Amino acid sequence: MHAVGIVAAAGSGLRLGADRPKALVPLADRPLVCWAVDTLRDGGVADVVVAVPGDELSAFVTVLPLDVRLVVGGTTRTASVRAALAAVGTGADAVLVHDAARPLTPPDLVVRVLEALSAGARAVVPVLPVVDTTVVVDDDGVVADTVDRSILRRVQTPQGFARDALVDAYAWLPPDAELTDDAAVVRAAGVPVVTVAGDERAAKVTVPHDMALAELQVSR
Repeated sequence: MHAVGIVAAAGSGLRLGADRPKALVPLADRPLVCWAVDTLRDGGVADVVVAVPGDELSAFVTVLPLDVRLVVGGTTRTASVRAALAAVGTGADAVLVHDAARPLTPPDLVVRVLEALSAGARAVVPVLPVVDTTVVVDDDGVVADTVDRSILRRVQTPQGFARDALVDAYAWLPPDAELTDDAAVVRAAGVPVVTVAGDERAAKVTVPHDMALAELQVSR
């Protein structure tokens, strides 16, 4: 099975308080995007496409290996993945979409996604259980109900797809649509999404506290 990895790296670093795109913010002196690319490659995905901001293209060229393909992403994550998917080509059997903001994702998580695809799944997401009590609140912020957390899961990346399933789902999706992840795109097109075990180390870096935790992990 020939799998191609897509790294979504066109997001801003505003919530992180950074003066550059989030994917270029350094963790242990290496940009987050480099960690994400290494995760895919160490897990068995050699061919990688990265969606980047158009005005920062030269900065990404400087930090990434020469054999990583770069495409200009869009103003939303959905638009960026759509642009990268167009560059994947028809030779791929599977596509794994990963967030640059999940730098410490272990390679064995990539392996689990690939194994599920090889076993016949059309769409695969890594998940973790919800451990906190989860409630529904009304417009005034008053608790209206408690949700059964045993059926809830937190979704991570990389998410894996049969290439044709993901291509067809994006072709069906309206151009201005903005969904939270690629599993939502294929589910909207009627493709069942199976799950594999996620990993707490695949946490997303969004705010400064997340970066501080990541720094602690790599310094151990």
